[in-house]
Parts: sequence; structure tokens; C-alpha cells
Amino acid sequence: MSQLFPASMRFAREIFRAVALTAALATPSVAAESLRVAKVVPFAWTFTPLEIGIQTGIFAKHGLDIEASASAGDAKLQQLLTSGSVDIGIGSGPGMAFSAKGVPAKAVAAMYSLPRNMAVMVGYDSDVKSVDDLKGKKLGVTTVGSLTAWIGQRINDKKGWGGNGIDVVPIGGMPSARAAVKTHQIDGYIGALETGYALEEAKEWRVITTATPFVDHFITHVIFARDELIVQRPQTVRAFLEAWFETIAFMKKNKDKSVEISAKVIDASPAVAARVYDEQMQYFSTDGTFDPQAVAVLKESYIGMGLLKEIPDDKALFTTQFVPVKPGM
Repeated sequence: MSQLFPASMRFAREIFRAVALTAALATPSVAAESLRVAKVVPFAWTFTPLEIGIQTGIFAKHGLDIEASASAGDAKLQQLLTSGSVDIGIGSGPGMAFSAKGVPAKAVAAMYSLPRNMAVMVGYDSDVKSVDDLKGKKLGVTTVGSLTAWIGQRINDKKGWGGNGIDVVPIGGMPSARAAVKTHQIDGYIGALETGYALEEAKEWRVITTATPFVDHFITHVIFARDELIVQRPQTVRAFLEAWFETIAFMKKNKDKSVEISAKVIDASPAVAARVYDEQMQYFSTDGTFDPQAVAVLKESYIGMGLLKEIPDDKALFTTQFVPVKPGM
């Protein structure tokens, strides 16, 4: 019997392992939480952290299954948030004015500071050579009340041009803008800097200036969440923000991978993606905090653009309950 006992023990252990394996296989895995996220436009490099976070598995690590999409400007994004077609929106600081006008969503984190990513571009054969030459020109912007429209107005104000300066024309996204510039319906476009670089590379457009010379403090982009999501699923909002800012930390440490993914997302050459990485990466927020000076400039912009008639209260625009974010790496 003493010789059989070890064999019996081994047999018992094998049975136990088999039972444990069967139980593990029978236990349903915890499904990732689905979250619908829309970028304000599809072609801007500053929004590629969404795809980078998805492709590197960072959002999945935080238990999120991201259904990503893109809009065609601030007004369109706010319509998606209002209708409940998306849960999270990645949009502009000026877009926060829509919250004060009744859109059931608020900014939950600041994600990009000065508008280094925005530029004024003209046709490659244009006679516009400098900022001063922009006076009286028609420049396309995404929508009324958008960041791009505000930049046009900001240049007018800084140059003292008043009503004789840049004439902003709401025209939508890149396909319509490129067609309008080519047919000389407009003189240029205010949009993503990397788009200008890519079209400059193709000798179709030229970059005249970025927006940063005309802005001292600003919150260029923010992350919106529907009020319903904030109230009913705050843990989901928190998980998204932790994943987002973990992605920003990843990007800062992994330039090559970030350039590789982002170049494909915006359909640009690796050289263009690397150039904008070097120029823009430093402007990403690392924790989502709302800078008071930048918020003050934003509020003034709402009045200047005619979006609001009076300075709104902070609570009408954003919530600080989720920031600063401290993502784990």
C-alpha cells in the first residue's frame, strides 16, 4: 500500500487540476464596457491618442471597449452629444460654450493647451506671403462657433483689423475646404497644422502662421462627457480619463510607435507625423486640470464670437470632479 500511495496522490492532484480548469473555463469573463467616443474632426493629430490608446491596448486595460468615430466640427459634435449618439466627445475649448446654452454635456478634462496645432493655410499659388496679407481674405473654418472660427477672429483683434480683416467662412471638413481653395471660392483655411504640412509637402497649400503668436493662455481641446454619463456612470468617465492620460504618458516615452500609428490615422507621411510630434507633444495636458487663466480667456472668446451674451459660470461649462487625473503606468 505504501508504494501505491504516492501514485494515488498524484492521481488526486491531476483530478483537482482538471476540475479547477473546467471551473475556470466555465466562469464567464468580465466583458469590457462599451463606450462611444467621437472626435470633433477625423484628421487632426491632436486626437490620435484615441487610436494610439486603442491599438496599444491601454483602453482595454482599463476595461473599455471604445467605439470610435469622428464628427465634422464643434456644432456637429455637440449635436451628437445632445442626441445621445455618443457618450464622450473630444472637442474644442470654445465648444464648451454649447454647455452653457443647454447641451447636456460638460467638459471633464482639459487635454491640450495653447493652439500650437492650429494654423492658417492658403493655396500654394496664393499671393498671400505673410500674416499681414491675410487682411480682407476669406478663410474657411469648420463651423460657426468653432475653435477655427475663433482663431480667425483672434487674429483680426490682435491686428486691429475689425470688420475689414479676415472673413471666416463655415465650410466643414477637409474635402470641401480643399475643393473650395482649389476653385478660389476661399483664399485659405484655418485647420490642423499637420494638414498644412502634408499639403505643403504635396505643393497644394502653404502654412502662413500657427495660432500661437496670437494666444497667450488657452485650452484648445477638452474631453466632454454627457451629463447622464457623469451622473450614472462616473466610474466609466474616470476609467476613460485614466486611460487617455496613460496614453499621453505612453506617447511621451514612445515617439517611434506614436508616430507610426498617428501617421496612418491622419494619412500623412512619417516625416510629417514626426514633425508635428516634436512640435505639439509638449502641449498635451498630463492630468486634465483646467487652468484658471486659460478658462478666463475662453470665457471672453464666447462673448467675442457671439456664442454667449454674458460670462458663464464655471459650473455651466465643466466639472472638476475627475481632475487632476493620476494614471498609473
